[in-house]
Amino acid sequence: MKSKKVMLAVVGLFTAMLLSGCDLVVFQPQGPSARSITNLINWSLLWMLLIVIVVITLFIVIIWKYREKPENMDYEPPEEHGHTLLEVIWTGIPIIIVIALTIPTVKTLYSLEKIPDGYENKEPITINVTSADWKWIFSYPEQGIETVNYVNIPEDRPVHFKLTSSGTMQSFWIPALSGQKYTMNKMETELYIVADHPGSYVGKNTNFNGRGYADMEFEVLSQTEKDFQKWVKEAQTKAPKLTEKQYEELLKPTVLGRSTYSNTHLEWVNHADHNSKTFTNPELYRGHDYPGKIFENKDQQQNLENGNHTEHGDEQHGH
Repeated sequence: MKSKKVMLAVVGLFTAMLLSGCDLVVFQPQGPSARSITNLINWSLLWMLLIVIVVITLFIVIIWKYREKPENMDYEPPEEHGHTLLEVIWTGIPIIIVIALTIPTVKTLYSLEKIPDGYENKEPITINVTSADWKWIFSYPEQGIETVNYVNIPEDRPVHFKLTSSGTMQSFWIPALSGQKYTMNKMETELYIVADHPGSYVGKNTNFNGRGYADMEFEVLSQTEKDFQKWVKEAQTKAPKLTEKQYEELLKPTVLGRSTYSNTHLEWVNHADHNSKTFTNPELYRGHDYPGKIFENKDQQQNLENGNHTEHGDEQHGH
């Protein structure tokens, strides 16, 4: 009875340690993508728990059965030269475990790269996501809207996020709706999500990138189709226009609140496009008279980075 209590205590401690580093929201999925991830986590936890129980049980049994006692003080174990059956067993078990974990993991990862099953016939809404220190910028190219630090989506409809970064690498994560995807400058990654019903969900950056990292969160608001279309019309008619100068300021390393605009920065720059003009990081030129310039090509930016400030000063198009 005592050994059973010890085993349960150890298993409980192990589970607590394992979950202490996880966001428990992942165990309350609100969409098919998040559900697939939760099922994979549960499958992995089941195997881990099974392994822990077997190992601890064997440990306790062996320690108790072969403990030193007065009647076996002079016992000398026989010399063993190998045991084929045992060697096959302890080699085969890890292989079985690896296979049992690998197959569902690979299947889940591939399924997350496409529109979730059951939603293939629904037209997805495309939203470009641009990360910056320390805020998230969401562009709706079809609706002509841009938001900062919040994103509204229609419920029960696929959302196609196109992810990039204006500078440092970030990690885009909505625990209740999806897994994580990195955002990188001059690159584009994609993520599909679906929210089952209306609700508010927290999104965050999980890649440390400086002092504003902890505040780099955003809200995902899932709305009914009617409410979403109403919000779109209001934003298109009532939100101010975003200018290049404002966008340049927006990219500076700051912690900001929410903003809404009735156009998108994609009119001037797409940070995922190698041929697009470049907005330089204002922090790169601290101490110089270049607080975040805009260049038409990489050569102009490279010249500045190499110290040729005067020669190309008249080619800069920043405001």
